[in-house]
Amino acid sequence: MATSCALFASLLILTAPAARACEVALMLAIDVSGSIDAGEYRIQIDGTADALSDPAVVDALVLSRARVAMVQWSAGGMQALSLGWRNIEGVADARALADEIRTLPRAFSGADTAVGEAIGFAAEQFASVADCRRHVIDISGDGAQNAGRPLEPHRARALKAGIEINAIAIESIGLSITVYYRSFVISPGGFVVTARGFSDYPQAIRMKLLREIGQPLG
Repeated sequence: MATSCALFASLLILTAPAARACEVALMLAIDVSGSIDAGEYRIQIDGTADALSDPAVVDALVLSRARVAMVQWSAGGMQALSLGWRNIEGVADARALADEIRTLPRAFSGADTAVGEAIGFAAEQFASVADCRRHVIDISGDGAQNAGRPLEPHRARALKAGIEINAIAIESIGLSITVYYRSFVISPGGFVVTARGFSDYPQAIRMKLLREIGQPLG
């Protein structure tokens, strides 16, 4: 009898569906430099939380068993991991993530813009999610680098580690930030979504998240 039970248990293990692996680890890197006022910070935070509550985004996150974290960044040496990695395995996880993000305090204010160090700091956080198939930095900002260590070495190290970099360019006049992010920030094959002012940010982040995590699983 004991032998039969052991055999039955072994068969259950062998025939049970394999647990789905993490498809994507997504690092949201939010610009909180001096050009971002209190209202604009709130638009970024609430817009991100709203996007992460969107049913289509939630479905994509759950299907991908995504892990999501958030960095706030500004000038050289001013980067903070505001939210560590959260596993999204169900709708409740996505809702909890959105609620956490909505209540995050601002990490910095009144300082310059160090895009390179933001990428470097964000890239370092993927060591703890090495089992995820894709590593993606989702960086948003409204200005070009004007502080901190050079951007290109940080970007090069991230690319060498296999990290994808996409961006939201928040424009006030023209498309200069979009061109800057496209030329100097995103990875080969990456993309830039343009938000024409902060009021356009919530829709832009929703579109961007769906593009990043809504693709067919490999």
